[in-house]
Amino acid sequence: MQTTYNAAASADTNIAGHDIAALLLRLALGTMFIAHGLTKLLVWTLAGTGAFFASIGLPAWVAWPITGLELVGGALLILGVRVRWVALILAVELAGASMPHLANGWMFTASGGGWEYPAFLAVTALALSFLDGGKLTVFRLVGQR
Repeated sequence: MQTTYNAAASADTNIAGHDIAALLLRLALGTMFIAHGLTKLLVWTLAGTGAFFASIGLPAWVAWPITGLELVGGALLILGVRVRWVALILAVELAGASMPHLANGWMFTASGGGWEYPAFLAVTALALSFLDGGKLTVFRLVGQR
């Protein structure tokens, strides 16, 4: 019985390609979300972000939860905490971020920014939600689940 337990434990520590893929996606998306959240907070300011949101028909107060979601969600992705749910929530946020750009065309370099970049990131976050965090998370590396 002890051998079976050790075999299962050792199989759980093997790193597979999907674990590396999940790590790379988490690091890339998490960094992108933190960068965008910090841009809203420090460059545009929450008042400026709120004014932009109001100009596209959203309530200005949405700047606060969106900025918080991007900062906290990005950090959680990087750490590998509740990746499935965090990535799914962020995928919905990114799908919503695509909407104001629909009239601008496909390429994000178009005037006003096209929808391809936020749509690509939404699909990437959705894929990560299916993949989950993998074994290379902060908590698994320190021995917790």
